[in-house]
Amino acid sequence: MRHVFLNLLILTLLLPLAASAKPLSDTIKQVKPGIVAIGIFNPTASPRVRLVGTGFVVTPGNRIVTNYHVIAAPLDSNRQEQYVVLSGQGSQVVQHFIQKQDTAMAYDLAILHIEQSLPQLTLHRSNNLVTEGAEVAITGFPITQILGLYPATHRGIIAAHTPIAIPVDNSANLHAAAVRRLGAPYLVYQLDLMAYPGNSGSPLYLADSGEVIGIINQVYIKSTREAVLSDPSGITYAIPVQHLINLLEQPN
Repeated sequence: MRHVFLNLLILTLLLPLAASAKPLSDTIKQVKPGIVAIGIFNPTASPRVRLVGTGFVVTPGNRIVTNYHVIAAPLDSNRQEQYVVLSGQGSQVVQHFIQKQDTAMAYDLAILHIEQSLPQLTLHRSNNLVTEGAEVAITGFPITQILGLYPATHRGIIAAHTPIAIPVDNSANLHAAAVRRLGAPYLVYQLDLMAYPGNSGSPLYLADSGEVIGIINQVYIKSTREAVLSDPSGITYAIPVQHLINLLEQPN
């Protein structure tokens, strides 16, 4: 009888935890409306928009977060090229022109301002990194030029907290940006999670709540960039959301 009572007590204590853990399928439905694509619009090209990455919406709904490197390539003014934001999916897509942008190159972050307000994602507000082993997911547009505007989700875990300046095998592979990071490295999330070209700027979020804890910004490449699709490493990195929050809270 005592064992039965203990089992009932344990079950009673665990029920609230089970009820609060939302399945990933529900979290994806919550997150997807706030996922957008980033592209380069050229009125004379065919197609007119070349997709280059992913972004997501934050409060008040007209601010789009992505990586700085996604919108860093110089544009051809003679061809009237400009970066745009695309909301919706499939053939139901709305194009938004960017009114202004805020950037933080050291953290590979950019905030793009558009006119229309879109569904927003919730940011995880904590001064501490989420613990290793936590279950996470990303939603974005991998290999967008081939797969089209259909947001895809990949799940995994936080594998490590690691310095942004990833060691290289010899000094010839060190570039100027990497040297600067070595002087003042900061921790990023290393993920056991599959990401692909086009996922740059995707939100990294907690699988059971949808709270954004980071921004996908690079994938470890084992051999060549061409082999990243046929032979992916499964190692991905994300900038912690604390750096995004600091950028969002800066005066205009």
